[in-house]
Amino acid sequence: QLRTTGALHGYEESLAAFFRERLEFYLREARGFAYDVVNAVLAAGSDRVVDAIARAEAVAKVRGTGDFEAIAAAFKRIKNILKQAEEKHFAIAAEFDFSLGSHEEKQLATVAQARGADFNQALREGNYVNALIWLSTLRGDVDIFFDKVMVMVDDAKLRASRLALLKKVYDDFSTIADFSEIVTEKK
Repeated sequence: QLRTTGALHGYEESLAAFFRERLEFYLREARGFAYDVVNAVLAAGSDRVVDAIARAEAVAKVRGTGDFEAIAAAFKRIKNILKQAEEKHFAIAAEFDFSLGSHEEKQLATVAQARGADFNQALREGNYVNALIWLSTLRGDVDIFFDKVMVMVDDAKLRASRLALLKKVYDDFSTIADFSEIVTEKK
């Protein structure tokens, strides 16, 4: 059994960083993917070349649709809310509490769970385009949630439950790419 020393660990990190940079270069320069698509795919931890290409192709294919653009913007908003909660040391509940949730919260939780099954089935099949289409179907419920629900409320228990819901949605559906990396602003 080999022991990993500090020097060896540093070497492994350097080697991993080198390969990531090469993959990033390959996806951008050789394959022609937009920088934000590459950043999103690599931020999700896709470091196998064939898999990264498949993910980037899927994101590039669906990124121009209105539902995908909207859901990417929503994921950016979710990531920012979760970051703000972390910075303020707000607790995030282990899971969403249906007994505390409003209609809009319960709807998002229910739909996300149902769509999650279809999303995960598409992932298992390696069909990233279909998985992204399933993700895009969350748009209406996410939009309604953000229109009707204030996440960062004073009630710590309610806030923690709402943060848990957003974290679950973010974690469950950010496995293909980190959609918060997708540029959604129109020029």
